[in-house]
Amino acid sequence: MKKIVLILLLIVSASFAVESKNERNLNMESFNKPDEEAMNSMNRWLNGVFGLQPHKPNYILPFGYQEKNYKSYDTNQYKNIEAELQVSLKLPIARDLFDLGETYYLAYSHQAFWQLYIDSSPFRETNYNPEGFVVFPVLDTTSIFHMRSLKFGIAHVSNGQADTSKVQYVDFTNPGNRSRSLNYFYTEGTFQYDTLVTDIRLWSRFPENGALDDNPNLTDYTGFSEIKFSYFLGQHMFTLMQRGSFQTWKGATELTYSYPLQNDVYAYFKVFSGYGESLIDYDNHITKFSVGFSFSR
Repeated sequence: MKKIVLILLLIVSASFAVESKNERNLNMESFNKPDEEAMNSMNRWLNGVFGLQPHKPNYILPFGYQEKNYKSYDTNQYKNIEAELQVSLKLPIARDLFDLGETYYLAYSHQAFWQLYIDSSPFRETNYNPEGFVVFPVLDTTSIFHMRSLKFGIAHVSNGQADTSKVQYVDFTNPGNRSRSLNYFYTEGTFQYDTLVTDIRLWSRFPENGALDDNPNLTDYTGFSEIKFSYFLGQHMFTLMQRGSFQTWKGATELTYSYPLQNDVYAYFKVFSGYGESLIDYDNHITKFSVGFSFSR
């Protein structure tokens, strides 16, 4: 009887041992098998895939020259030579909500004017431009200038400065308010003929309380309309932008040229003449030539 009991105990122990070993093997297989969702997330991170896209041109222009020195709103004596850089990105956040093929975006542009060639190298002006917009594709195959898309957006642009009009300075006379900002709606149509792309934009300011509006005459200098031509000739790209007001006949013209050097690096040249190159100088007429590199067109 004791032998039978001992044999039964050995059989049960062996079965538990086999079951335990199988469980360990199963657990090890589960541990060693990579999680597909985690692998996809890791690969997107390793490859830098986050859905961000270029919006406006991204560039750094180490040399920009204009004939006269820039107006100073502090103790710095700004020169007529400076660097300029712009970072501009957009992110698609939704698509086809109304079954029209539309895409919704959030975007941010950061433009800085850098007095690189004076002591301490301060940034003379920085402009911030967040926006949200929706782009509707248009399948126009009948007109000469084929309409490609229609865009509607809402945006804010400012230089992040506070109202300094009442600040008492010891070292120099207060030159006025440094705050610049604008909230606006806009609509833009994009047309194409061969390798010529034309963008036509109209915008309107938000209604603002006069006491809270730091620069109510800003659009007298920038206007409410803009037309931009982008022309491709081989790998060369030329742009011509004209904006302005039909009431004051003030505005600006901008010419750019870019050519690929390697991968996503382009030689970039820009000529700007008119009002509103930067918010701080919106009412000063500036003619400026800049050269450097862009990383998107």
